[in-house]
Parts: sequence; structure tokens; C-alpha cells
Amino acid sequence: MKGKIMQISRMKAAILAETNKPLIVDEVQLPEALICGQVLVKIVYSGICGAQINEITAAKGQDKFLPHLLGHEGSGIVLETGPGVTTVKSGDHVVLHWRKSNGIESATPKYLWNGKPLNAGWVTTFNEYAVVSENRITQIPDDFDMRLAPLFGCAVTTALGVINNDAQVKIGQSVVVYGVGGVGLNIIQAAKMVSAHPIIGIDLIDHKLEMARQKGADYCFNSTKTPALIDQIKTVTGSNGPDVVIDTTGNSRVIEQAYDLTHPDGRTILVGVPRKGDNVSIYTLPIHFNKVLKGSYGGSCIPHIDIPRYVRLVDAGILNLDGLITHEFTLDKINDAIQLMRSGTSGRILISME
Repeated sequence: MKGKIMQISRMKAAILAETNKPLIVDEVQLPEALICGQVLVKIVYSGICGAQINEITAAKGQDKFLPHLLGHEGSGIVLETGPGVTTVKSGDHVVLHWRKSNGIESATPKYLWNGKPLNAGWVTTFNEYAVVSENRITQIPDDFDMRLAPLFGCAVTTALGVINNDAQVKIGQSVVVYGVGGVGLNIIQAAKMVSAHPIIGIDLIDHKLEMARQKGADYCFNSTKTPALIDQIKTVTGSNGPDVVIDTTGNSRVIEQAYDLTHPDGRTILVGVPRKGDNVSIYTLPIHFNKVLKGSYGGSCIPHIDIPRYVRLVDAGILNLDGLITHEFTLDKINDAIQLMRSGTSGRILISME
């Protein structure tokens, strides 16, 4: 069942046409009308996540959907709703996220680029407007900062979920975080919020480690500048290693080190994903006893439950998002933004559609 013809018919979008090539910013034609469960959103800001870098490089294998749109975390304003939509209405401010929430899961939208089909998933954010599945958006208060809101689409919800759901960190347990970028910094902050101790951040870049200290890390180590890194960590956590070790890098050698470092009764949580074919080698016997090795899938976040909670924490000054966003680009400059993100020197990067 289709709704009425949409007022918006064309938009500018960043298109992945070829693997390992720059995105093409061009005009795209939107569907004529919304169908059941679809929502038209005006994107205000989009974040860039490592998942998009993986898509561009086909890190998980051949991309069968080229050409297609990208982006899975953003903030926006609802313009129109399709048949059956009940959780949002025109004018609502929303977070766009990749994790499923309540509402209908619609069919994916049918865009056209130069008269030919252009693929897209249930949510995309590297575009001025988006036809989104109802269950990929969550309403937020109209007065909440739309510049911060994209962080709830992935970085913050994943990080807090890693601590609460995946690692289930208890008061006083020790936590080590490999990689203190956008997700890692929030993992450190979440660990501090549940009174983990000590909290240790590990990275290659000193200014990121300084930010980790500001977010609650008790100790920070630059892995390229710290002799006998493992020994130094165990000096802090005890000779058996930390209770929880979390990897956000997706680097296979780092994952192996993280697993080996973890206490025999501890938990290793993998947030980053290695490239396809970049295998990890571990000794599995400890898993038959009490050691846990677990992959995180977005921190098992439930957006319509978790996002309102986290908004309240920000409003109360308990969850601090200051400094997490370090750069902002326009859509026309999105390839510059992606290049900066690949350098590993930035925090979260925003694309502004305004």
C-alpha cells in the first residue's frame, strides 16, 4: 500500500559506485511515494562509523549491492510518514540508527541514479533526505542538540551496551580497552559510570589517550611507546590479568593479545571486526572452563528503550559527550572526511546537511 505522492523528489547523496574508490556525490531521485512502514526524514547530521570504511573497502567480502547509499547513524526531522507508521509523526526530531527498534520493518526504498536503480538499506544517512524503515528511527526531545544526536545512532549506544549487556561489568572489576576512538572513549566512560576499577585505555595516539583520561581512564598506555606493555598492565590489574578486555580495533594481532591478556575467569569482548581472511589464532582450552570470548553486535542495544535513557543522562550531566566530535564537513567534502577518519587521528566526524 502506497501513501500520497511525496513533496521531495530529488536530493544530493554520496554514492558508493566502486569498491576502494571515492564516493560520488550526485543527484538522486527519491521514490514517488512512501509505502507501508516507511518514513521520509530530512537529515540534519550524519556520523561516519568504521562500518562505512569497511563497506567502502569491502572488508567483509565482495559487495553485491553496488551502487548503493551509505551511513547508519544520524539525526533528522520527520517530514512524512507512510501507511501504518505509528511511532513518529511529521515534525518529530529523531535519531537514525542501524539497530532494530519498535515499529514496522518496511521494504527497502527504491532510489534512482541516472535513471537506474540505486540500492539502499533500511537506513542511510549520507544523503540530504532518507526514506527510512520505521524501526530504524527513535524520537528524541525537540530541544536535544541535533549535533550530538547522531552519537546515539551507533557510538554511544554500542559502547554503553558493551559494558551493560555484553561484558556485564560489575563494581570494582578491571577493564582494558584497546582503541579509544569514538566507541572506545564511550566504553571507558560507561565503565567509569558502573564503578569499574582500574580502567585502562590503550591506543597509538597520545591525544586520544589524553581524552581517555578525561573520560575516566585510570591508566593509559601508548602501545608503540610502552616497553613490556602486558607486564605493565598486569602490574596494575594483578598477575592473572584484567577481568574484562574490550577490543575496538578489529586488528587480528590486537585481538589475540587481548584474549591472552584476559583473566582466566574473565571476558574478552570484540567490537571491531577483522577484514575477511585476516584470521585470528587463539588457544581455546580456557573457553571450556570460565573464560569468555564474545563478539558484540551493537552492544545489544534496544534503541527505543536505551536512547531515551541516555538522553536523560546527558541532560543530567552524567553522560558527557563533550569533545567526542572533533571535525565537521559538508556532504560535498565527504571524501575528505573519510580520508581523515582513515588516518586514525580524529574523533567522531560529522557530515552536516545544512
